[in-house]
Amino acid sequence: MKINNKYAGLLFAFLMSLFMALLMSGVLTAIHLGFKPDFIGRWLHAFAIAWPIAFPSIFVIAPTVRKIVGKLTD
Repeated sequence: MKINNKYAGLLFAFLMSLFMALLMSGVLTAIHLGFKPDFIGRWLHAFAIAWPIAFPSIFVIAPTVRKIVGKLTD
């Protein structure tokens, strides 16, 4: 099943924010706390805070970034 192309921007923002928030919350949790027994719980807690911020941010900022990239490239 494919998603209608009119939702491509929303899907991009959803997936990009999901992966970036998951990655960055994991890295920062590891840097600040180390790999302790409760690492995964703390990581998921940090992700739960980060992702709701990342998703609308990427959704709003992505068009501007695409314009900047268009001006910087051929």
